[in-house]
Amino acid sequence: MNEITIIGLGAGDLDQLPLGIYKKLKQPQRCFVRTVDHPVIEELKREGINFTAFDDIYEKHDQFEAVYEEIAATLLHEASNRSVLYAVPGHPMVAEKTVQLLLEKGPTLGISIKVEGGQSFLDPLFQAVRIDPIEGFQLLDGTDLTPNDLHITQHMIIGQVYDAFSASNVKLTLMEKLPDDYEVFIVTAAGSSQEKVTKCALFELDRQLELSNLTSVYVPPVTEEALQYREFSMLRQIIAQLRGPDGCPWDKKQTHESLKKYLIEEAYELIDSIDDEDDEGMVGELGDVLLQVMLHSQIGEDEGMFTIDDVIEGITAKMIRRHPHVFGDVEVHGEEDVMVNWQKIKADEKGSKAQVGHSILDGIEKSLPNLLRAEEYQKRAAKVGFDWDEVSEAWKKVKEEVQELEDELVTANFDIKRIQSELGDLFFALVNISRYYDIQAEEAVYNANRKFHQRFTYIEQCILKAGKKFEDHTLEELDAYWDEAKGKGL
Repeated sequence: MNEITIIGLGAGDLDQLPLGIYKKLKQPQRCFVRTVDHPVIEELKREGINFTAFDDIYEKHDQFEAVYEEIAATLLHEASNRSVLYAVPGHPMVAEKTVQLLLEKGPTLGISIKVEGGQSFLDPLFQAVRIDPIEGFQLLDGTDLTPNDLHITQHMIIGQVYDAFSASNVKLTLMEKLPDDYEVFIVTAAGSSQEKVTKCALFELDRQLELSNLTSVYVPPVTEEALQYREFSMLRQIIAQLRGPDGCPWDKKQTHESLKKYLIEEAYELIDSIDDEDDEGMVGELGDVLLQVMLHSQIGEDEGMFTIDDVIEGITAKMIRRHPHVFGDVEVHGEEDVMVNWQKIKADEKGSKAQVGHSILDGIEKSLPNLLRAEEYQKRAAKVGFDWDEVSEAWKKVKEEVQELEDELVTANFDIKRIQSELGDLFFALVNISRYYDIQAEEAVYNANRKFHQRFTYIEQCILKAGKKFEDHTLEELDAYWDEAKGKGL
C-alpha cells in the first residue's frame, strides 16, 4: 500500500528542526511542501534539498477551503502511483487543514497516512509572550473567526493572520467584545532568530507591516470586571452570588411563587418600551425580563431541579424541532404552511389527541391574564369546529350579551353576581370579535389603558396650570380638556 508521510518543518529556522525530520529530508526523494514561505526552506535548499510547492494554488482560488481541497486531491493522486513525502510548517497536527483532509480521505482510497513529528509554533509562542497555557488558552483560526468563538477570560492565540485583510477581519471580530484600544501582541517567527513581538492597540492590528505567513496574534485575558459584563457567564455568576450565602437577603428569600408578579410587571414594561419605539428602553426592559429568567433558573439550580443550561437546551431543541423547514428537509410555501407545521408538531409533542379523561383545553395556563386565556380557549375550540362560520354571527352574540346585561341591570331584583356573570359573558364575546380580526384583546385593553392615562394626565396638567382643583370644574369642562388631549393625538 502506498502512503503519504507528513512531516513538520517546525516553527522557525533550521536549528529548531528535529534531527529525525532533518534526516528524512536529506534522503533522495521528491518532497512536496504546502508553501515555501518558511525560513527553514531556504536553508534546506542551500543544502541541496529540492521541494515541489503548492503556492501557485493559492493564487487560483478565493477561498482557503478550495485551496486545501486541491492540495489534498493532488497529493492523493500522486500517492496512487507511489509513496509521497509532504512537509508542512510547524507540526502536522496543529492548524493544518490539508492534513485533516488527508487523514479523512486517504484510508477510503486505500492510501495510508503517516504523521511524523515537528515542532509547532505554540511552544515558542508561549515563551515569546511569557504565558503559562495551564491557565487556559484558545487556539483560533484567523480566517474563520466569529465573536461566539471568543472566551475573553482566557489567553487567545489566533493563527493565520498573514496579511492586512485577515488582520482586519480579526480586528473587527475582536472589537465585538473588546475595546478598540485593548492591547494585543503580534508575534512573528516565534522561537527563531527572526522572532519579533510587537505590542499594539487592537484598532492598529491591520496597520502593521510585519504580518506574514509566520504571524500569530496573542490576546491577553480580560481581567477588568467591567469588560466582562457582556459575557453570559458573568451574568450567571452574579445571579448565583446574589442567591449565595453572602448574597442579597431579598434575592435569597425569593421563590418561583413570589417572583410571578415581577415577571408580569417586567413583561408589560417591555411592551411600553416597544410601543414607545424606545430602543434604549427596550435594552433595559429586556434585561429585566432576562433577570427573571435567570432568577427562576438559579432557584431551580439551588433546589436541585433544573439549571439555566436545561432551559437553554430545551428551547434550542424546541426551535430546531419546530422549524424542520430551516433545520430539516421539509418544504414550506409561506407563513401559513409554517404555522400549520408548528401547530402539528406542537400537538404531537403534547400528545394532544383526544383521550378519555383529557380535554383539548388542557395545558392552557390558568395564570394567564384572563383576556389571553379566553382567546386561547376560543382558539382551541375553533380547531375542532366549535366556532362561528361568519363574524356576523359573533356580532349577534355580542348584541345578545349586551341585551342580557341591560335586562339584568333594570330588573327589580338587583343581583350583583348575575350582573358580574353577564359582564363576563360580554367580555368573552368581545374577545371572539377581536380574534376574528386578528387583534389580541389583552393588547387592545392595554392600549386603551395607555390612552386613558395619557389623556387623564393631560387633564391634570391643565388643571394645575389653571391653579385650580378638580372640584372647581364641571364635567363639561373636564370633557373639553379630554377632547383637547384627543385632538393632540394623545
